[in-house]
This record gives sequence, C-alpha cells and structure tokens, in this order.
Amino acid sequence: MISKFREWNSNRHAYAKEWKNKTGGKVLGYFCTYVPEEIIYAADVLPIRILGSHEPQDLTEPHIFGMFCPFCRDCLAQGLKGKYSYLDGVMIAQSCLHIRQAYTSWEKHIPTSFTYYLPMPNNVQSPHALKYLTEEIRDFKKALEKWIGKELSDDDIIRGIQLMDENRLLMHQLYDFKTQENPPISGEETMQIAITQQMVRKEEHNFVLREFLQNIKSNKKNTGTRLMILGSENDDIPFVKMVEECGATVVIDDHCIGTRYFWNSVNYTGGDPIEAIAKRYIERPACPSKDWMDRKRIQHLLKLAKDFDAKGAILIQQKFCDPHELDIPAIRKAFKEADIPTLFLEFDVTVPIGQFKIRVEAFLEMLNEYDLF
Repeated sequence: MISKFREWNSNRHAYAKEWKNKTGGKVLGYFCTYVPEEIIYAADVLPIRILGSHEPQDLTEPHIFGMFCPFCRDCLAQGLKGKYSYLDGVMIAQSCLHIRQAYTSWEKHIPTSFTYYLPMPNNVQSPHALKYLTEEIRDFKKALEKWIGKELSDDDIIRGIQLMDENRLLMHQLYDFKTQENPPISGEETMQIAITQQMVRKEEHNFVLREFLQNIKSNKKNTGTRLMILGSENDDIPFVKMVEECGATVVIDDHCIGTRYFWNSVNYTGGDPIEAIAKRYIERPACPSKDWMDRKRIQHLLKLAKDFDAKGAILIQQKFCDPHELDIPAIRKAFKEADIPTLFLEFDVTVPIGQFKIRVEAFLEMLNEYDLF
C-alpha cells in the first residue's frame, strides 16, 4: 500500500491536474501550514502545499535574496518554471520573512485569479490572538465565497473540520505504531505518507491510509537505532532514506511536513466553528517564529523524544533559516540536559548525501557506544 503514497508524491502535479480536469474544481496552492485548510475544504477547493524540487536553479536571483533560505527559493523557482501553472490561486498565512517574500514574488510574477494573505498572529501567546485570528479567518471565508461564487454554511465548515480531523486521527494512529520497539514502518515510508497529506484530497488520503493501517502489522520490522529528526522544513526523502540505510530508524519528527502539520485537532463540539478552527491553529505545536514570549516548544520536543524513545536527535536547519537558527541552541542545551545526544546538519537546496552519510555514521556509532554504558 505504501506504493500509492509514493506514486502520489512522485506525480504530485499530475494528480492535481487530473483532479481539476475530472471535477472542474479549483486548486489553491499555499505556503505555510498555518493556512486553515478546513475552510478551503468547506469550499470544495483542493489545497496543495507548494514545495520545492531539491534541484539547483538560477531563476530566483532577480526576485529574492540569495541569503534567503534554500527552501523558499526552491519553492519560488518551481512557480517561475511553470510547474504549478495549473493553480487557480495562491495564499499564505503570516509566516517567516523568507516564505513571505517567496509568496510576494509569486503573487507579482505568476498571476492567478485569486491571492490571499492571511495575517496569522505571530504572538500566538497573546490573550488577543484567538479573537484576532477568528475574525481574520472569517474574512478569509468571505474572500473564498466571493471567489467560488457561493456562501459557505456552518455545515460546510463543520464538514471541512471533520475531514481534516479524521486525517489527523489516522496520522496519530500511524505514529502510534512507531512507539513500538521494532516499528513496522520506516521514517522514509512515514515521510511519503506525511508529504502526500498536503497535496492529495483528504477523502482519498484517508481512504488509502485507513487500509494501510489495517495491514501494517504484516510489514517488515525496523530495528535500527531510534532517532528523532527536528528543525526546519524537511521533505528530503533521499536524506531520510540514507540515514536509515546507515542503521537507524526515524521514529519521530518535529517539522512542518510531519507532526507539526497534524498534531492537534479542532475537536469541534458546538458553538462557532470558525472560532474552533482559530483555537486549533493558535494552540498547535508552534513554529519557532511563533514560539514567544515564552519558549514552549522545548517541552513538547522533549516529550516527543521520551514518548517515542529516541536515542538521539538530528537537528536540521535550512541554510539562513533565522527562526530555527535562533531555536536550535536552546534545543541542543535542553536535549543535552535530558541526556539525548544531537547532531546538527545545515541543509541547502541539494543535500550533500555523501558528506552527511559520514557524519550520520559517526553519530550512530557514538550512540551505540554510548548505549553500552
């Protein structure tokens, strides 16, 4: 069953085009996982996460600083190359400066019939954040209604909530298998499933994932050293595959392709569904750009490491990623105090697999020796 997720990932653009041709529906590309997909699904629009291709390019220099993170430049390059020409619209929720610049350049140079900037509050710990975001999502709903030419009822929005929450529940069930001593799913397979969450209709993803979970017990058991991967955006499957081929098993992660995308649910029980959605995005595991005034991420990360029995952690920073660059020293300190060794790696558009392999092998050797004492 993992083959279906791999197919979706490899043919992500073909999937969106086929869905659009088959349904006549609109496709909305988005930057950043703070975009409330519940509202988009309520409008029967297909939301897809704009991602890069991990290939060198020279198209973005006139549009975005070379010292901006490779991920934002890679995403913009895909738009400039026409890879996302099928999009009917693009949007962003207030994110880091680098992704905001990619969105702004996209909006200016790759026209679509709909663009939207959702001012997601950075200070999610403010007592005013929930009220503020609730009204901003309400404004976003009105903009979508104007675009699609129909009003969205509370029942439509609740349907969007239920669809998203079902996917989140299934993903938690998937990750529960990774708490086992020898998990029946690898980190590479998990990433295939997690990435396709953000580009395939949730109805289809839920159906296939549900079947996958019913058959997972018969999968091959993974016995490598248990690792956690955390930090900047990471959808680099060859890197994860290389790490596991060195003798590891990635059992848990904290990045916006993985757990930060689905970790908490709306759990709607009544009242204003838009406020319920806003509450979910305010309270979800924070991106470091929103983890202030108090630093709350670290306790969540330590709990993940403990719950999944991670013996070590690989900390990833996309080159020039300011929020994670500021975040990582505090994480390394906290993990050291918790007796969890860490390895820091800085990513660019293309990952130097050979060089990283040497460092990962040395890290795993150290962990195995460390585990003997």
